[in-house]
Amino acid sequence: MNTSENKSIKIWILIFLFSNLLVAQDPTVGLIYQDANKIYEGYTLFSPKTSNTTYLIDSEGLLVNQWESEFVPGLSVYLLEDGHLLRSGAIENPDENPTGGFQKFDWDNNLVWQYYYGRQHHDIEPLPNGNVLMVVNDRKTRNEAIQAGRDPNLISGNNIRSLAILEVRQTGPETGEIVWEWKAWDHLVQDHDNTKDNFGVVSEHPELMNINYAKDGGQDWLHTNSVAYNEALDQIIVSNRNTNEIWIIDHSTTTEEAATHTGGNSGKGGDILYRWGNPIAYQAGNESNQKLFGQHDAHWIKSGLPGEGNIMIFSNGISNRGYSSVDEIVPPVDSNGNYTLASGAAFEPLDPVWQFTKNEPEDFYSPRYGGSQRLPNGNTLICNSDSGEFFEVTPEKEIVWVYINPVATDKIYSQGDTDIDNNQVFRCYRYGADYVGLAGQDLTPGDPIELYPNVAIQNENSIIENFKLHNNHPNPFNPNTKIEFSLSHQNDVSLIIYDILGNKIRTLIEYSLYEEGLHQVYWDSLNDDGKPTVSGIYFYTLKTKDKQQTKKMMLLH
Repeated sequence: MNTSENKSIKIWILIFLFSNLLVAQDPTVGLIYQDANKIYEGYTLFSPKTSNTTYLIDSEGLLVNQWESEFVPGLSVYLLEDGHLLRSGAIENPDENPTGGFQKFDWDNNLVWQYYYGRQHHDIEPLPNGNVLMVVNDRKTRNEAIQAGRDPNLISGNNIRSLAILEVRQTGPETGEIVWEWKAWDHLVQDHDNTKDNFGVVSEHPELMNINYAKDGGQDWLHTNSVAYNEALDQIIVSNRNTNEIWIIDHSTTTEEAATHTGGNSGKGGDILYRWGNPIAYQAGNESNQKLFGQHDAHWIKSGLPGEGNIMIFSNGISNRGYSSVDEIVPPVDSNGNYTLASGAAFEPLDPVWQFTKNEPEDFYSPRYGGSQRLPNGNTLICNSDSGEFFEVTPEKEIVWVYINPVATDKIYSQGDTDIDNNQVFRCYRYGADYVGLAGQDLTPGDPIELYPNVAIQNENSIIENFKLHNNHPNPFNPNTKIEFSLSHQNDVSLIIYDILGNKIRTLIEYSLYEEGLHQVYWDSLNDDGKPTVSGIYFYTLKTKDKQQTKKMMLLH
């Protein structure tokens, strides 16, 4: 695509014309919209929730690479700086307890490492040293939970699922060593039963988790759904959906220190250094102070990006709010990684420094999953997971790029399909063309992921079939735009390029075809006088004696 300042904004629409009746069809999947002058151009990675395939597409919605796994994601995926794909995987067991882990593939889909661990779920995080953090369910029996101070009336079933964060180092193609771990179970407080462990005054211990909070969590007490790492601070952030909170903990500890209240850079061992979103959880506020609602994807904005060091969170909006938002907060932290908290107060800030919602808030709502990413140009890429929609917004909250995942549980949707369902995506990530993990890779774009029905037009003497558009968006400003189709039997077929000025149809080019077989026609070969130089709506028609196939291109220059 032309990347000069004259690069077009391309929105393309398929049109079929039979018996001179033109029926418009808006795009429903794949690339819906882009403003090429305002987006951060690059490559978007995503792994549909119910598919074994991970996709990398360019800004035009064209497939650049894909990786195949035996498993659906479990649930996050990353493109690493060495060009490898790190992908979590979910394995269904006969006892209906999913076992998860991760796989690492090279660019050519060769599996180079796999590691599985019982009860991994939702998220993994690649570390700078090549190790991987995993979110893992830490199951405790009913009796263990009661001994820890959990109210028996809040225990449904025979166990409770707490949280463990594990760090795994590769030792072989199918093996790994757990080199560090942290468990929430080592950092509890409760005021329910003074004969049990962890008894204390909850409001006096914001560094600990009240084991009797999140009463509606059932067995899945915390439901941790994301983990991220800050190398400069050597700290970890997690998101707990059922407590409506994010926590930050110290990673500089040893495993032994992480189980205590001392040690590490913070001197606080594995205690919670910072928490935000719902001060009710540590008895420092009320419902009016709650800021997060079933959130996902808490992470620091990376160094060198606008807002670096701030924390971004996808707040789903479950419960009474009913709409989602992306919140950016400035944590009260100094250069040494210490967080300020006034005695008896809630952790600041009071409100986000930036927040995205739509003008009609309910138009942006994903009750589960979701993610965001700050881009180098200051824009933010957002994954509206439940609808499989990715969109990029400017700091002023203008939407400049929209893509809808066309991959569902058991099918790939065709352009024009309207009943889109089961196309959820946990998260997506954008990588610029200068990303080190893309260096030396073949980034030649292929076809779009979504399907386009092959429309054959025939009469008694000739047939047009296998019609295909290359470069996805027919672009009169790009001479490499190619139209491809097969002509069987015999001649008498014309290719016509025309536009509409007001109500007047103006033929720009007519190109006659006389040979059967495959035809590949480039835009700049159609007219010796040069390519169209105006923006607008262009049509091209393949026409036999008695039938024709018409498609429409919309190009806004």
